[in-house]
Amino acid sequence: MRRLAVALLALIVVGCGTRAGPPSIAVGATSDPESKLVAHIYAAALRFYGSPAHVKSVSDPVGELDSGGVRVAPGFTGQLLHRFDPDATARSDAQVYRTLLSVLPEGVAASDYTTAAEDKPAIAVTEQTAAAWGGRDVTAVARNCAKVTAGVLQNASSPARLGQCALPKPRQFPDHTSLFAALQAGQINAAWTSDATPNIPTELVVLSDKTALIPAENLVALYRRNELDEQQVLALNEVAGVLDTGSFTDMRRQVAEGKDPGQVADAWLDAHPLGR
Repeated sequence: MRRLAVALLALIVVGCGTRAGPPSIAVGATSDPESKLVAHIYAAALRFYGSPAHVKSVSDPVGELDSGGVRVAPGFTGQLLHRFDPDATARSDAQVYRTLLSVLPEGVAASDYTTAAEDKPAIAVTEQTAAAWGGRDVTAVARNCAKVTAGVLQNASSPARLGQCALPKPRQFPDHTSLFAALQAGQINAAWTSDATPNIPTELVVLSDKTALIPAENLVALYRRNELDEQQVLALNEVAGVLDTGSFTDMRRQVAEGKDPGQVADAWLDAHPLGR
């Protein structure tokens, strides 16, 4: 009997020692470097608050969220709103976010959005063009609509309108280097880029958008409602209060230079602890 008791005790001890911890939270990302970086930022935030998390590469993170393939799907507010409501007219940061919340599918919720970090389309021009068009805001482009000859990266989307200005179809370029070179050479007079694009030549002018002619694109994380606990939701929300466009641009630059997006995100979080 004593031997049997010892054997049973040993089994209990082994069973307790191999008890599985909480499952790792899958954060969805496409193969796009920016998508991977964003996913790693949110995964790092979850781990910062004590929840195992990893990035899962999928073709459609939002679709995988619906099917249960991932539990968190980060993205940009304007792109997500266009997905769920292509006819939405909201443009400002708060308007886009509020409208997005109203059209989310059943069972899906959204974290707070990054009020200080965005990556919406932006227009770069030369100093000469800014002077000729009479301004350093996108309203100057709208006022000079008939003169615009724009360029954009291949496979990148850009707004078709700026207010009442219906923009001509932009010429496509394979990379930012050739795009900005064409702008500086006068082959085009406006280059579509984005707020967080790294390494924009300093001699170019990135036009402001004070009247929100271009819809907002702030970072946000969608998640499956009732599948994350309060601490995990807090982790996603905390990113919104810490990340800014400057930091995001710098992280994008590091990834473009070949650094691992997970290591870049972890280093950023080490330097900018959440909840402080």
